[in-house]
Amino acid sequence: MNIERRADVVAVRVRDTGIGINKELLPHIWDLFAQANPSHDRSQGGLGIGLTIARRLVELHCGRVEAHSDGPGMGSEFVVIIPLIATPRAQRALPSPDRIPTRSVRVLLIEDNLDTSESMSLLLELLGHRVRSFADGFAAIDAARANPPDVMLVDIGLPGIDGYEVARRVRREPGLNEVVLVALTGYGRDEDKQNAMVAGFDYHLVKPINPDTLDGLVSGLASHAIARKPQIVQ
Repeated sequence: MNIERRADVVAVRVRDTGIGINKELLPHIWDLFAQANPSHDRSQGGLGIGLTIARRLVELHCGRVEAHSDGPGMGSEFVVIIPLIATPRAQRALPSPDRIPTRSVRVLLIEDNLDTSESMSLLLELLGHRVRSFADGFAAIDAARANPPDVMLVDIGLPGIDGYEVARRVRREPGLNEVVLVALTGYGRDEDKQNAMVAGFDYHLVKPINPDTLDGLVSGLASHAIARKPQIVQ
């Protein structure tokens, strides 16, 4: 690790001699769930979420983060650049209007993988939303009945009852008929999309998901009344 001072910023460089990053993947490593050759058993570890969260945290401090690699087997370098003196509030670049949520969205996340659940929750909270997370469909439905959310993000592969059954049961609950259901899944075949729509989902998000896509969808649901029309978001 190396720390450098450049005028009014400080740069922290971290280099490794690991597996490196393909140049084709390098522009996309900040995307949510982005991974190089991911395996179903995750034998190489990683969920493709950490870099997205790292970038968000750095941006909250008015900084930026960069990644460099000469390719596979050549190692990687990450550089975090943070202002030494906070920029006066009046001089800061204002976020574009479509990045400012009109209100915080109440999100109920159903995900049985603990690392994924915690990372997704943190990301959504960084985006300004209120999140409750559950590992199984039964507990999530009970929680939704007691305190209806605005949006439910539902992983399809769940223990006990799968995401399709969660959607069907939610749609039968009179008090939950305004909840927006979003299927969050790695399966994007036409058959999978159709099954999600038939089960009652409004949106079908296929991994890997760009964090801006997720943010735009969730924030948009807070500020616009949507028609009950199923949507597929790639």
